[in-house]
Amino acid sequence: MTAESSNSANEANRVIIFDTTLRDGEQSPGAAMNLEEKRRIARVLEDLGVDVIEAGFPVASKGDFEAVFEIAKMIKNSTVCGLARAQVGDIERAGEAIKPAKSGRIHTFISTSPLHMKHKLNMSPEKVLQAVKDSVTLARSLTDDVEWSAEDGTRTEHDFLCQCVEAAIKQGARTINIPDTVGYTTPQEYADLIKMLVNRVPNIDKAILSTHCHNDLGLAVANSLAGVINGARQVECTINGLGERAGNAALEEIVMTLHVRQDLMPFKTNIKTENITRASHLVSSITGFVVQPNKAIVGANAFAHESGIHQDGMIKNRNTYEIMTPQSVGLTKTSLKLGKLSGRNAFRSKLEELGYELGDNALTDAFARFKDLADRKKEVFDEDIMALVDDEAARVNDRIKFVSLEVQAGSKGPQRAAMEISIDGKVVSATATGNGPVDATFNAIKNLIPNQANLLLYQVSAITEGTDAQAEVTVRLEEDGRTVNGQAADPDTLVSSAKAYIHALNKLAIKRLRSVPPEPVPMSAE
Repeated sequence: MTAESSNSANEANRVIIFDTTLRDGEQSPGAAMNLEEKRRIARVLEDLGVDVIEAGFPVASKGDFEAVFEIAKMIKNSTVCGLARAQVGDIERAGEAIKPAKSGRIHTFISTSPLHMKHKLNMSPEKVLQAVKDSVTLARSLTDDVEWSAEDGTRTEHDFLCQCVEAAIKQGARTINIPDTVGYTTPQEYADLIKMLVNRVPNIDKAILSTHCHNDLGLAVANSLAGVINGARQVECTINGLGERAGNAALEEIVMTLHVRQDLMPFKTNIKTENITRASHLVSSITGFVVQPNKAIVGANAFAHESGIHQDGMIKNRNTYEIMTPQSVGLTKTSLKLGKLSGRNAFRSKLEELGYELGDNALTDAFARFKDLADRKKEVFDEDIMALVDDEAARVNDRIKFVSLEVQAGSKGPQRAAMEISIDGKVVSATATGNGPVDATFNAIKNLIPNQANLLLYQVSAITEGTDAQAEVTVRLEEDGRTVNGQAADPDTLVSSAKAYIHALNKLAIKRLRSVPPEPVPMSAE
């Protein structure tokens, strides 16, 4: 085999990882991110080796446009993508947003299923086909890299889907995405659909087929892999499977399946798998969506063995019950234990080992927080340090910040909380009582920041083992149909609760500024 043919074969077996955590993932009820949080996630995605970062839906709001624009300016090694409906305003706005990118993409879409065309678009198939042609043509005039998606593609009639795909490629789309928008299909059906497009669309060789599968039936990863096996060479996914309703295909599960099962799927990705755990933790910390303990790859129990039979097998040979190593996804065994006597250099080394690169000022701040934590804990674990760095960095631009909390609790009530917070730099205080210390704490915050938000979820979990473990608290608030999650970690559960509630209020402020895009005016109808 010549070097040229070898390179061609390698390229044919490479699967492009398209991450939509910042766009589809943010559409999860409760997952609101500010600009700095999106920038931090984008940096981690680039470090992870993600090929395409879908940074947002530029026409949705000023904030979404700004996020895509700023990420386009900072990302150098990944393609930055903006989403657009088949509408002139959407596509032009996306084109503006990705303009600073070293490599930019416009991702335009329209529904193609009979159900969506009739009840959502109120358009005939002929008008939808024309809109496909017009939208791709316009997008192609703004960038060389255009992706077209057939929304509700898995419930689209095959003949019409082939027509739309052929037309999109003819007008210049380099990537064709076939979404299972409502998570309805099964692996065999999806495999057959991709195979059908490969066999029937005459110019299919001029584009890359992509999968975008939702997890409503728990089949998103299986469907995506079925697509890859049958010719798709791009997978759209999110960190931790974040996304609307039941979520999207999880990036970590897609990548590690391809990594582990080379015997059945001899495909490669550019993902640096050792960065997966860090990406997972950061997204969880910023969005407030806790990763379930038994979650594949990144859950707390993913590499835990409690059964005596399993433990015996692990002692004799790790391969008996582990199909991949913890290190392969970035879980490191603590080789350097840190405590209150540890110095700055040891702390810096541990951060580097965990994949963090902090500037001098950020390192100084983080080290001060570490020393404070070490004074309160016997031993500081890797998970504590990751929580410490991510938790603080996620709140840098918050308008409302925790200052202090004093609580009177116990069986002899009433329970009372004295709260100090900072609002735009001004410290204010209040005292309140409640039915328990958490209720009193939240009431004190409400006195300082009046709101009508309903508390939908209050959840506490320990980051590590031991009675001195940091408590990670998740708070979910709802106001006028807007849902947000707040998350925080601290050795004091009540302090962590207060910080999580304040985090949620900051996110609620962001969501209040978000506007819903107007209903699309199809290009062919303009």
